[in-house]
This record gives sequence, C-alpha cells and structure tokens, in this order.
Amino acid sequence: MARIVGVDIPRNKKIIYSLRYIHGIGLANAKSLCEKSNIDPDIRAQDLTDEQVVSLRNAIADLGLKVEGELRSEVAMNIKRLKDIAAYKGLRHRRGLPVNGQRTKTNARTRKGKKRTIGLGKN
Repeated sequence: MARIVGVDIPRNKKIIYSLRYIHGIGLANAKSLCEKSNIDPDIRAQDLTDEQVVSLRNAIADLGLKVEGELRSEVAMNIKRLKDIAAYKGLRHRRGLPVNGQRTKTNARTRKGKKRTIGLGKN
C-alpha cells in the first residue's frame, strides 16, 4: 500500500481516485499531480513504482498544496478566530447551528442533533 503524506491510499483504485483520500486533494488536483509527475491517471495505485510515489510526493511539495494536518489545523484556527472575535459565524459554530444561512425551523438535524420535545409532548 502506497503511503503519501501520512495516508495509506487504496491499492485497487485508479491513482486519480486514490489520491482523493488525502485531505485537501480533489479530482482537479489529483489530475494535475498525475500530469506533473508524468503518471498515467488510469494506472492502479498498486502498480506504482517507488520512483513514481516519490515523484508524487515531490509534486505535492512543488505545487505548495496544504494537505492533511496542515490544512486541518488551518481550518480549525480559522474557526477559532471567528469564535474569538465573536463574529456571527463564530457564534453559530459555538452553538452548533448551521453557519451559512440555512433554515433551522425545519431541517438542520445534522447540526442540531436529535429532536427534543419541550413541554407536554411524549409522556
């Protein structure tokens, strides 16, 4: 199993889809990485040679992509900054409500959690 940027990518998938298991790399970045490192996008991840894996690692470094831990910490710091300055989006994060203007009268169950009845609901 190839290990790139601390992530074991799936072996039996094509390399452009396997690279997407790395946080911060989508389909467009995966295609550009394959192109930059001269790897056929249709090759399976298990068929990569060690030189190709090294060239993929170098291509990620050359493009200056923030991936995995660095990207996760940057996103977390952005959210923390919004909370600290008491911006509206930060308050929504703090309360566990939808952040980007979605309705909450109905829906939003993923952010709000299980529905709790108040008053004389179920006995």
